[in-house]
Amino acid sequence: MTSIERVRRTIRGEPVDHLAAQPMAMMFSSKHAGIPFIDYTKDGRKMAEAQLKLVADFGLDCLLTCSDPAREVIDIAGDGSVDWFTDQGPAINEERAALADKLRLRSFKVPDPLNGGRMHDRVKSIELMRRTAGPGMSIVGWIEGPLALAAELRGLNTIMLDFGDDPQFAHDLLAFCADVAIAYAPAQIAAGADTMGMSDAAAGLIGPVLYEEFLWPQQRRVLETIKRHHPDVLLRQHMCGRIDKLYPKMAELPVDIYEIDFPANLALAREKLGPTRTLAGNVSTITDLLEGTPEKVYEACRRCHETCGQYFIVGAGCELSPLTPPENVRAMLAYAREHKPGEFGAKR
Repeated sequence: MTSIERVRRTIRGEPVDHLAAQPMAMMFSSKHAGIPFIDYTKDGRKMAEAQLKLVADFGLDCLLTCSDPAREVIDIAGDGSVDWFTDQGPAINEERAALADKLRLRSFKVPDPLNGGRMHDRVKSIELMRRTAGPGMSIVGWIEGPLALAAELRGLNTIMLDFGDDPQFAHDLLAFCADVAIAYAPAQIAAGADTMGMSDAAAGLIGPVLYEEFLWPQQRRVLETIKRHHPDVLLRQHMCGRIDKLYPKMAELPVDIYEIDFPANLALAREKLGPTRTLAGNVSTITDLLEGTPEKVYEACRRCHETCGQYFIVGAGCELSPLTPPENVRAMLAYAREHKPGEFGAKR
């Protein structure tokens, strides 16, 4: 059974040979391939090389194209707000935020994702992944969610103040960021992505009132637009942190895979998101994968599986640390290979 088929059948509640495993692995992938992360992020060929090696060596069920927070930012506003590091991802320097002056938003244009910039680099990486891996491997494209991109352009602390100080500006900025996502997704899909991931990392910092008023409508617009034009593409949503109070509105989004971070309440996610929505992740990237043993990782996967039931994809709560012991990642993959969706007992 191919990775794409395994994931799709899981979402539909149909029989599969074993659980799918799709942990978010970026810096771990780069380190495993012996590629400095600055090269991984700047050169889509290097990212494809590292992801392909990771899948070949560990048996993951996806090639992941998430890499860093600065692809859309640089294509929109240049790299003046970005700090680069040799072996970690580029970071947004809030003291030099691209949108420190709110009036600059009026001059921003939605970038062409095929214009040779950093957004295009991801598209080219997807093309290479698809040519090399063939039609059966799941490739997860990636777009910054409206709040994630707004925070990267404006500064995380500043956008949080904008919700109260200048709500109309916050609405306008989130709408622009949603437009960027809507423009970026089709190019990745045309290149070969069968799944579109969207990250709104800062969503865990806002409560349900602000989420419903500001962010949720733009998330819905992005996801519904992609689904309307590309009905066969799977939609995967990631929001870092403890997002328990956001579940009721999240349940109304047309999401196929909810990736649940490890601080979040997985049982509550299952209750609020519904019994037949596919959940992924929740294994701790720190206490289980980074600091734990293979036995502890295996048990954490079992706990998450039993909590979620058959609509479950094995994965970590967030990105794997590059210092994660490889044997712990192999334990996660072993759990997936040794269990079908309805089998919750220990196999080791």
